[in-house]
Amino acid sequence: MNKHLLVSEFLTTPWALMPERLQAMTAVLTRWSSDEPPSEETMFQINADRVLRDTRKQFASDRAASNAGAGIAVLPLYGVVTQRGNMVDDISGPGSTSTQKFTSALRQVLADDSVGQILIDIDSPGGSVYGVSELAAEIMKARTQKPVVAVANSLAASAAYWIGCAAGEFYVTPGGEVGSIGVWQAHFDYSKALEGDGVKPTLISAGKFKVEGNPYVPLDLEALSFMQSRVDDYYNAFAKAVAKGRGLTVNDVREGMGEGRVLGADAALAAKMVDGVATFDEVLAKMQKTARSAQPVGASRLKQARAALALI
Repeated sequence: MNKHLLVSEFLTTPWALMPERLQAMTAVLTRWSSDEPPSEETMFQINADRVLRDTRKQFASDRAASNAGAGIAVLPLYGVVTQRGNMVDDISGPGSTSTQKFTSALRQVLADDSVGQILIDIDSPGGSVYGVSELAAEIMKARTQKPVVAVANSLAASAAYWIGCAAGEFYVTPGGEVGSIGVWQAHFDYSKALEGDGVKPTLISAGKFKVEGNPYVPLDLEALSFMQSRVDDYYNAFAKAVAKGRGLTVNDVREGMGEGRVLGADAALAAKMVDGVATFDEVLAKMQKTARSAQPVGASRLKQARAALALI
């Protein structure tokens, strides 16, 4: 039963994640909690996804190296988004991206004088809400120093869409999808299962609401109301961030794109969820063209210095 409680705790965390992805993760956890190993089919899919993730990360690394001369840094954001990294690597399929580690990588390329532009390569179903708002704020801040572009290649859902909206330009690949704006969490009531096992828990606590929403008893209306208010608070922050990033009103987001659905490329463009539909290579080529046409800072300073000398 202790393992079942860990599953319950996992699900009561507020998630900005596609429900079907969390359900798949929960299925693996549930088998683990029952001391059943994941099925061969599940493990095959997880390992296949891991190979694909590692291949894509290597591809992003190679792309970054090949574009070093153009001053474009490619930052991959793949898999489930978590605050501190690899807590879901073994169960999430495509692995995870730590918002803390991503922030560190972002700060490094900002400090690198050889980098003039930043491309965020996103393929993620979203993840935990923890750390997402902070990362989005870091990206917004980074835009004041260097151009930041994001591409959904091929999925930017929920928390990943939240992050992508913080970029100065946001694209989706022709076969890609974006959206799933929303937040959710779950409560599991194990009281009947415990009763069937002849177990009656007694919680000893201090603080009126300390054990509110625990899985040993049915969820009462007061606890449900508080949990709903918590989800609403995160959703409000999500909607405000999307509105700011996309140049829309919060009401536009709430009554349109922010109702929880994932949209394909053309529908997303029509809904103003992205700035354009383009492949990864097309976005990269556009950035390379911008880099070639931009006047180097050093050349500008040299011109100013020569002009000053001419006045002496």
